[in-house]
Amino acid sequence: MPEPMRAATGRAAAVEVEQLGAYLGAEIRGVDLSQPLDDETFQIVHDALVEHEVILIPDQDITVDQQMAFGRRFGELSIHPFSPNLKDKPELIVLDYNEGNPAFATDVWHSDETFREEPPMATILRSVLVPKVGGDTMWASMTAAYDALSDRIRNQIDGLEAIYDIGPFRRLFPDTPEGRAGMRKMEDLYPPQSHPIVRVHPVSGRKALFVNPQFTIAIKDMSERESRMMLDLLFRQAETPEYQFRLRWKPNMVVMWDNRSTQHYAVHDYYPQRRKMERVTIKGDRPFGIGAGRVAAAPPRAIRNVASGPHTERGDGQARQFQRLIAEE
Repeated sequence: MPEPMRAATGRAAAVEVEQLGAYLGAEIRGVDLSQPLDDETFQIVHDALVEHEVILIPDQDITVDQQMAFGRRFGELSIHPFSPNLKDKPELIVLDYNEGNPAFATDVWHSDETFREEPPMATILRSVLVPKVGGDTMWASMTAAYDALSDRIRNQIDGLEAIYDIGPFRRLFPDTPEGRAGMRKMEDLYPPQSHPIVRVHPVSGRKALFVNPQFTIAIKDMSERESRMMLDLLFRQAETPEYQFRLRWKPNMVVMWDNRSTQHYAVHDYYPQRRKMERVTIKGDRPFGIGAGRVAAAPPRAIRNVASGPHTERGDGQARQFQRLIAEE
């Protein structure tokens, strides 16, 4: 029999977790990130992240160092190779967009830095300045998106791998000899990576779609046409409103999301207003998929009646079936 849950004690007793969205999103109250988290409070926050995939901690007027300390409770912080950061604190990304510096390449569904061999585990974003109107962020639960696929599509994609590339960051390099040399250097440092299309969460054991239109360019061992058709189908899963959570930012909000099970989209509807955010990213491990044997898969949460198509058993010749399966979906 499972052990009964113990009541929280000390500072952790004041912590409350309230679910906000049907499939993802929760608000945590009673946490002060200006102070180091004790082990019991940290465990509550960690477990809420795994369960709800996106957690919101409001009213956190904290310093950069305090934000970084919170991130380091989860693991080593990473340095983004392309984003603007502080020279003395390269782990901190400063996203300061305004009329003279419009937002770049985040108004598309994506998981952070999946072009890396080991994409980040999670991202922590704090709002410093928010526009009066607009500037929301949306997240999609890719576990819910996977669960809602028909058995036929899941049987076809389980165990497959896709190719991930630095994609939009190539636009940062000018078409000059120096720019092309800089791009080649970054391509050598960050060559295309193979990751499973269906990722198994290392803590919960749940399966999630791990392809995104920003960085995923092809499915391995498939023709370009078949690959594009299947990826288009999978990309659209993030666009289903039932799997989404949308946040209207207020100053001093801290939001953390699980990069292993979500995608996000920063809505660019606030130009030319100013929007300033500070971000830290926690290093992750190499994604693994079906059959890797690292954790026992947990049963999926109930999905409402949004999956389409009849269910059948796995067939032979998976690549040849993609076109027919997609058409029937």
